[in-house]
Amino acid sequence: MQYHHTDEAPKAIGPYSQSVSLDGWLYTSGQVALDPATGELVPGGFEAQARQVFKNLREVLASAGCGFHQVVKATVYVVDLADFPTLNAIYAEAMGTHRPARSTVQVAALPKGALVEIDLIARQA
Repeated sequence: MQYHHTDEAPKAIGPYSQSVSLDGWLYTSGQVALDPATGELVPGGFEAQARQVFKNLREVLASAGCGFHQVVKATVYVVDLADFPTLNAIYAEAMGTHRPARSTVQVAALPKGALVEIDLIARQA
């Protein structure tokens, strides 16, 4: 098992790694919209948070030599499913024409009061 870390994404806020790879598979920890420089949630509501989550995920994937085109499964947690259309638009921008499997779940709360959290599974090249 190999642990991956980048300073370009937020530090873990608990006893876990940003991502772990094993046997050619990469598993990311859930990313919320923390600014890597401050460790605080970005301002601006759901859209700003979703965009930051994808920035963070891009960096976590890159730290393990991966990109969004290698993602096979995404799990998305949102506090309000009313944000689903905005999520889909930002998700499509990040993934381009790539369409991994995905689950989206409404939850009561997320760490630090975040509005969205996403974790990924990717196949390393």
